[in-house]
Amino acid sequence: MTTPPLNGIRIVEMAGIGPGPFCGMMLADHGAEVIRIDRARGGGLTIDAKDPLIRTRKSIAVDLKTAAGVAAVKRIVATADGLIEGFRPGVMERLGLGPDILLADNPRLVYGRMTGWGQTGPMAHEPGHDINYIAISGALHAYGRSGEKPTPPINMVGDFGGGAMMLAFGMLAALLHAGKTGEGQVVDAAMTDGSALLMSMIWGFRGMGRWSPKRGTNLLDTGAHFYDTYETADGKYISLGAIEPQFYAEFRAVMGLGDDAWTAQMNPASWGPLKAELTERFKSKTRDDWVAAFKGHEVCFAPVLDFDEALADDHNRARGTFVEAGGVMQPAPAPRYSSSGTVEPIMATERTDGALLADLGFSPEEIAALGH
Repeated sequence: MTTPPLNGIRIVEMAGIGPGPFCGMMLADHGAEVIRIDRARGGGLTIDAKDPLIRTRKSIAVDLKTAAGVAAVKRIVATADGLIEGFRPGVMERLGLGPDILLADNPRLVYGRMTGWGQTGPMAHEPGHDINYIAISGALHAYGRSGEKPTPPINMVGDFGGGAMMLAFGMLAALLHAGKTGEGQVVDAAMTDGSALLMSMIWGFRGMGRWSPKRGTNLLDTGAHFYDTYETADGKYISLGAIEPQFYAEFRAVMGLGDDAWTAQMNPASWGPLKAELTERFKSKTRDDWVAAFKGHEVCFAPVLDFDEALADDHNRARGTFVEAGGVMQPAPAPRYSSSGTVEPIMATERTDGALLADLGFSPEEIAALGH
């Protein structure tokens, strides 16, 4: 493996929670030098060494309420390729660290802004969380079973899929642009926008008249009997995704579903009764029994694993999907490259603020003035 693909890129990350740190983790995993600016609070902002979201970073505690602290951040950002911040609109400007100021000092800077509502719009300054952002984008309405209320998919769609991953993509696109043109810019990553974009295929189905607004009645939202989870005799679950005709035919063969009722696969009117029958059939055996029954058959079937089971799974172990760092099991960097490597996760430890500031060109007197 050669050096990671983002080797040589420096990113300054203003400490935050959720999607901002996840974006910083992604960039650090793939070789960027990410310097996290934590807000100093007494002895410094406490870092939880068990949190994978802040792995593989350098960290400095800075008092952003002082002129010296703000000046230090400006000096560090002047050496960077990009910056990530996740405050409400206007906070960085009030600190004297807005994009106009930092881009004036560093015209090639990519200034990444992570918010729920975006930098503009009537809700831009309102508080919110993932559940609220995916609510107004239309995404949350689609998650849940028929006759039940919308069910938030934890915080995967707003914070991480529609937020952090979109910001990481935007940062890299803007870094490529800056490399070609010398022109930096602001990346406005809003979770409302990102979660809406993640629903593009469903909007396509809607446009084609293939998606009902009634939750839990469609092909991919647990409406179909061949695309759902089912409980087994031991209280565990399996997942079934036999959409294509050849997979559905193999599924029927394994289950012994030979009568004509099962031939109308794509007729929504038949889904309810067929699902009821499958619910009873899957409860007749344990999850492991069903895994054994489907082994070697092309059905689109997999057991639903909990965290410990996922760690022990043969496929995950073969690919190294999870790694241990600092005594904490966690997902490994992804995706993989054919020739470039990724960075082995390093968990957060006690800061070496003074040493890092010295590496960045601060004199002993300047370091002491910053309280380090």
